[in-house]
Amino acid sequence: MAALLRTARLLLSHSHLLHIPGTRRSVPLLGRVYSGAVGGRRTEICSREISRISGSLSRNVGQHAAALENRDETGVWSSQAQHFDWALNKMDSSVKRTGRITKDLLLRIFNDICRTGHPSGNQILLLLRSCGSLLPEVPVEERNKLAHRVWDKLQELGARFDVSHYNALLKVYLQNDFRFSPTDFLAKMEEANIQPNRVTYQRLIAAYCQTGDIEGASTILGFVKSKNLPITEAVFSSLVTGHARAGDIDSAANILSVMRESGIEPGPDTYVSLLNAYAERGDLDSMNKTLEAAESADCSLMDQNILQVISTLAKAGHHQHIPAMIELLRHDVGFVPDAMNTTLNLITEGHEDIAFSIIKSFPLNEDGDSNTGNFFLKHCINMDKPLEKVVLYCKELEELKLHSAPLTFALLCALEANKTAMALELMEKLKERNFPIRLHYFWPLLTQQLKENNVAGVIEVVKGMEKLGVTPDQDTVYTYILPVFSDIEAAQQALKNAGISVESESLLVSEVRTLAMSDLAKLYTLLSDPSHPSLNIMAFRGSLIKGFKESSDVETMVKIFELMFTDERFCENSNPAESTSYLLYSLISNMSANQLQEQETKLRDFFNQLKAKNITISRNICKGIQKLLESSHIHELSKDVVALVDPSEKIFHGVESSDFHSQDLESKTLEFEKKINELKAENKPYSHVLRQAIWFLSSKKDLQNALELKLQHQKEMTPAAYSILISMCCHHNNVEEALDLKRELSCMDSSYALDASKSITLVKTLIQNGKIEEAVDLLKEMKAKNVELTNIHIDSLFHMFNLMKDDIPTLRRLQETIFSLGLAKPSTNLCSPLISAYLSSNDVAGALDAAMECQTLYHKFPLTHSILVALVEKGDTDLLQKALDFISREYGEMAMMYDLLFVFLQTGRYNEARKIIKTPGLKAKPGRFHWFAEKCIFNNEMEVLEQFVEMTGTLFDSDRDEMYSYIFRLCKETNNWKKAEAAWTKMQEENVIPRERTLRLLANILKSNGQEVPFDLQELWHEEVSTAQPVNSSSDPSTAEVSEQYLLSLCDKSKDREAFEMLKVAKGVPLSSLVYNKVICCLLSKGSLEDALAVRKMALSRIPQFKLNRSAINLLIITHSLRGCGTEALDCMKSMVQANFKPSTLAINRLAQALSKAGSVAEIEELEALVKTFDKPPNLSSMVFVNNKTLAHINNGDLDSAVQLLEDIYTNPNCSHGSMAYVFGKVMESGNDEALDRLSNMAERLINHFACGIPAADLFLLLVNMNKIEEAKAMLDRCTGLAEERRSFLSFVANKAQIPGEIKKIKNLMNLVPDFESKELLNSYLIKAYTVDKNLPMAKALYEQMMKEGVAVNELALKRLALLYKEAGEDVPFIEPPESFQYYAKKLKEQVRGSQETEAE
Repeated sequence: MAALLRTARLLLSHSHLLHIPGTRRSVPLLGRVYSGAVGGRRTEICSREISRISGSLSRNVGQHAAALENRDETGVWSSQAQHFDWALNKMDSSVKRTGRITKDLLLRIFNDICRTGHPSGNQILLLLRSCGSLLPEVPVEERNKLAHRVWDKLQELGARFDVSHYNALLKVYLQNDFRFSPTDFLAKMEEANIQPNRVTYQRLIAAYCQTGDIEGASTILGFVKSKNLPITEAVFSSLVTGHARAGDIDSAANILSVMRESGIEPGPDTYVSLLNAYAERGDLDSMNKTLEAAESADCSLMDQNILQVISTLAKAGHHQHIPAMIELLRHDVGFVPDAMNTTLNLITEGHEDIAFSIIKSFPLNEDGDSNTGNFFLKHCINMDKPLEKVVLYCKELEELKLHSAPLTFALLCALEANKTAMALELMEKLKERNFPIRLHYFWPLLTQQLKENNVAGVIEVVKGMEKLGVTPDQDTVYTYILPVFSDIEAAQQALKNAGISVESESLLVSEVRTLAMSDLAKLYTLLSDPSHPSLNIMAFRGSLIKGFKESSDVETMVKIFELMFTDERFCENSNPAESTSYLLYSLISNMSANQLQEQETKLRDFFNQLKAKNITISRNICKGIQKLLESSHIHELSKDVVALVDPSEKIFHGVESSDFHSQDLESKTLEFEKKINELKAENKPYSHVLRQAIWFLSSKKDLQNALELKLQHQKEMTPAAYSILISMCCHHNNVEEALDLKRELSCMDSSYALDASKSITLVKTLIQNGKIEEAVDLLKEMKAKNVELTNIHIDSLFHMFNLMKDDIPTLRRLQETIFSLGLAKPSTNLCSPLISAYLSSNDVAGALDAAMECQTLYHKFPLTHSILVALVEKGDTDLLQKALDFISREYGEMAMMYDLLFVFLQTGRYNEARKIIKTPGLKAKPGRFHWFAEKCIFNNEMEVLEQFVEMTGTLFDSDRDEMYSYIFRLCKETNNWKKAEAAWTKMQEENVIPRERTLRLLANILKSNGQEVPFDLQELWHEEVSTAQPVNSSSDPSTAEVSEQYLLSLCDKSKDREAFEMLKVAKGVPLSSLVYNKVICCLLSKGSLEDALAVRKMALSRIPQFKLNRSAINLLIITHSLRGCGTEALDCMKSMVQANFKPSTLAINRLAQALSKAGSVAEIEELEALVKTFDKPPNLSSMVFVNNKTLAHINNGDLDSAVQLLEDIYTNPNCSHGSMAYVFGKVMESGNDEALDRLSNMAERLINHFACGIPAADLFLLLVNMNKIEEAKAMLDRCTGLAEERRSFLSFVANKAQIPGEIKKIKNLMNLVPDFESKELLNSYLIKAYTVDKNLPMAKALYEQMMKEGVAVNELALKRLALLYKEAGEDVPFIEPPESFQYYAKKLKEQVRGSQETEAE
């Protein structure tokens, strides 16, 4: 500790580094870090008990249940949860961004919840919490009415209130200064069987103290004492307020001494309570003394606290002291939202001048984009403050350069609030300043009058426009003015009577638009009149298109088109024919697919008549229309469109033929030497056969014979063959032979470059054998030959570096070489092995110097946390200071402080960490918080995590629900329900609204430990009836109590028979559609089709409008399909689609399978056509219909059609080539050897002659899965290209690695096809398989073998291996990767995908 104190003194001398930009003072951060804790003795607080209250409050609380009836939708609970997620996210976003929510948003959420009729526990908390200080723009009287309205409505909806809801209501009462009787409140809780908790008592004490009722507060305090509940700072802060309002200010001040005697150091809340007490009395001297006392006690008051005091002074009428308080504002992080809330609240309460004085203290915006005061002006407008005041505020804001255009913004607010008179006056003020008044400024005002159908209001606005010299254009007249009148004549007369002149062209266009959408015949008569003035078609094209879409008068449509095509009056600066072409294209593009299909006949007639009138379109327009028609599956109309093309333009039709080339890979490769000799005798090249032979020997790991083959046929060796041999030598650690081969390759073709994987493998081999210079030369060659590294190769470099931790100089040299050559970009990941090497050797100074060098050279500072932890634990203050100075200089003081915070937390120095948190200007960093919390969870550090969550409570923008969820996650892993319960109580004290997921997690922890859940989750409602009397088969169902709730609970417990029997006798009981659908689903899930149909019949007799819901129809389709009734299932699906329900993927698959068993090819095609009509295609395999049609042909004995169907698919380059493993599996299962032979021959033909290996890979992997190794080996010999199907093999390995006991199959595949993927990746899957099997000895052996061979182990594999060691209670012999499993899994997935994409290219 002495060393740490020396660090404190040292860091204090560097306090200039701790100044936060934007604040008004420097904070001696680390100078205060190592301070001692304040000790003291606890003094008892005496209080009285009232026996009646004591008795009532100590009763056991019984379970309360409310019947939830009339459930009409199966997914009500899940949709409710999703809806609440939206509401909570919306509210959280608003609160975090502005510190408040709007009344409109609150009412919208409230009304939406009321419509669903099933409010959940946290929805209730959300609504109640929002009725308090989060509504600063709403008067407190209205807030209280809103809170009671919410409470009463929720009770009416059958909502379940628990203690957290009563606590939330109490908080709202306190925030809104609502006067109520705490005794009556307790009585209501008792009546509802709700037991108060610590938070309840704290807030009841605060309620008594708000009115100065110390006696009442003492009563509750005495009861708290008798229950041995802790007395927190919140209670003492309330007592300060209570004594002050009771007129005893000395006792209020003395509370701070009492706190210290009780062992509690006064915090910011206590000092603010005392400051508010003095503010209410206008005692500025005492306020200054209190501020000095807080400062001397190292209790830094934030801007939020000062703003509270300013608000108190304003309400108490002591305005003369406010400037002194404003001077104390430091503008820390979080100042703006806090100041906004305070000013809005002051405006609401009529203190807008005080609010404006706060606005004037805002700092100038450094980027020059000044808009300070927007919220202030908007609220002044909404609260109808005098216009003279608003204009004066605007003038001052502009003079102070706080706002660049305040008057314009005020106009915007007036327009949004539909305050016509104020908006017009503001426009006049702007015009006086020569500000241009735009036409669209008037649209919001006209829109409101139009909604209200207010003719006088519209005329008033138009008069204002005329007064301001603004003339309405065509769109304004048509859209905003004319609709309020009965017709155009009435509009002209009304405007004329009002003395308003409107341009005739605007009315003319409006008349044309109206006729275009209502009467095409009249429109043609009007436009065809030669005296009609010129009018650009663009002015009414949209209305004309809409009229054409809705009209069936094709003849008139053609006449209008002909008029547009020939008359130049309707086009400006363009060809009439061109304008008409675009009109036709716009008509088609504005029609949906359904509309085009419905009006196909009309359009064909229209196109034909246009052709008869010699109306033509351009080739490009024709192509565009054709695309639109084809995308809507209306191919026939394309011919009619083509007929309209100008004869001078030619369109070539025809289907492009695409030739695909396939390489003829020699099908017989077993006798390589014989084939080579034959080709040699014929004087033909045989290098490709030689390469295949070498590859084959490589797969058998026969290096010796491969080298001999190379010597015999040296002249036919190719670079590709050399690269295979070099890779083999590396795997056998034969470095000398690898180097010789590399030199030979360079002599043969100096331009040839090994691919990235083989190059890195060779570099590793060279390093392992001490040939550093050769490795460096190879790296330089890679750069010279432009060998590009993908993510997976860079990951291999990382592991290669990790293997060199014992040789730091070599590691440094290689790292510098790779970075300087640009083979890989410097990253924290690639730099970290060097730092780890120093830390492993306990050279912390070397680690720090290396990290600083990485930052200087590459702008990366790896393993910051590990270095700082090592320095703090070592107590090396000089190096610690050096590290902190460097981090502060490179990343800023904020980043340095968070680094230091996490280090202090990690090392258990909580007092020091708390000092960091109190630094003014510090704000939450969600990303860094998540990293540290995940670290605590993984390392099972509950104390550290608790301290972390508690300390971050005061930080700006801290997501408290997210922080507490980290504690609950760790409680879940450690099964610690007491910690979880304590965290839940703290959440209530902080007034945190939990998300649904958090409540679910907490409920799971408590239930698994047999504890009562103190809140209600709607999705768990059926558990309430667990104590109800069960219905068994031996009892008479007529004697059971029939209810919706009980029936639903039986279904949820899969008691289908009991539910069915109960429904039979429930003739007189009103039940909703939901119950019948639920029972039907339950019966169908057990395969009871006849009983389900009986229930359906029963439902129709009791509810005539009853319909099966989506879940029930899907299950009905599946049940019919499993029974072999494919036709009935298909009929069900057709009716389902007609009812606008979308079938599930499972239902479609089961139906297709049923039809294939029956050999119904036509019905499968009908099903396929039905699925293609869906707007959003289901998540089906691309081969589902192909595979099932193939099986249908096979079941019909038509093998030729089956093979032909598959060959057409796999030889078509334009079709996606999916898997047919399902077909092979079903054929093998049925024992149809003839079909299997035909399909096997087809698969081999496809891979050998068409280079399509998917079918062969499917069959090969099926043989491996069935442990038919000899057959698989024979197939591999017959199909050389099969070994290239790496993606299929890797998918097989990934799948089997997840299943216990399947590791033998993975090894069989690896023996059959060695090195089809990098050893690193394959071994990672093996480690995963061993982890699934809990086989630590085999995992250990594999890891040791990898280390011996120099094969890199990726982070995900290391993470799994570490978990296996821990579960076995053994020490982990390597540095465990710090991130989560999900992080490394995602990273590995991206690397594999990138590698595959690179290969594909």
